[in-house]
Amino acid sequence: MKHYSVLKKELIDGLNINPDGIYVDCTLGYAGDAKEILRELKRGFLFAFDRDEDAINYSYSELSKIGNNFKIIHSNFSNLKEELENEGISKVDGFIFDLGLSSPQIDEKERGFSFQQDALLDMRMDRTSSLTAKTIVNTYSYEDLVKIFYKYGEEDFSKPIAKKIIEVRAKREISTTLELVDIIKSAVPVKYFIKNHPERQIFQAIRIEVNDELKSIENALKDAIDMLNVGGRICVITFHSLEDRITKSIFKEKSEVNELVKGLPVIPDEYKPLIKLVNKKPILPSDEELAENSRSKSAKLRIIERV
Repeated sequence: MKHYSVLKKELIDGLNINPDGIYVDCTLGYAGDAKEILRELKRGFLFAFDRDEDAINYSYSELSKIGNNFKIIHSNFSNLKEELENEGISKVDGFIFDLGLSSPQIDEKERGFSFQQDALLDMRMDRTSSLTAKTIVNTYSYEDLVKIFYKYGEEDFSKPIAKKIIEVRAKREISTTLELVDIIKSAVPVKYFIKNHPERQIFQAIRIEVNDELKSIENALKDAIDMLNVGGRICVITFHSLEDRITKSIFKEKSEVNELVKGLPVIPDEYKPLIKLVNKKPILPSDEELAENSRSKSAKLRIIERV
């Protein structure tokens, strides 16, 4: 199973692991980062979250080769507080979020994540959930399609693409990824399609809607900050502007003095910042990493520490 963990060294260094600490990998995937964390832990423990049963089964086997001081939880990371409290955990020394799709998910064409391979429109990270890309494309109203294409895909041609989808599905069901690509292609000027690849944006938008990704990120980051021990860290790798904007905004809000008391000679404890930014600007992949893995080009790593 070939999976490349982006910014792995920078992420593990940034986590500043305590060998006896409690750590949480919120996006286990194929255990690229989790294996490195587990190797560093002596009396510590690793919890890991994922919704993808294939990833969970593979990762359990890989992590078991290193140690048994870990537990994988089959759940969306937006439930992390509730799930960890069920395990008797209220405080954690470090969280990681690697928000990209894992390479196997993209490469397994039957998952329907890729616009370059023909497959059924699926895009579910958790294949036990009921909402699929096919459902969205065939049942969402024109207004709802436009809304998600604008909001999650930031696509300028959202309206003509949504209009074309409505036209086509009135005659027949839209079932496959390449059918959808052809519809997108026919809805925009040829030059625009070749230059801007709107199919990339539309597939991203549908995937985010299927998996409720942005709301999950927002909830989980706030919960992770609440559960973090003093000196503990959160490392977040994002791959597109929407994820990065949410991460940056939450980190900014929680690392600044509350506006109500700014300028007072003594700041009451409840208004003091909860966290500090470890890196003011995001860490980007090195030239060597970019040469090795082109999928890392949009990655950004942000790190905070609880104070």
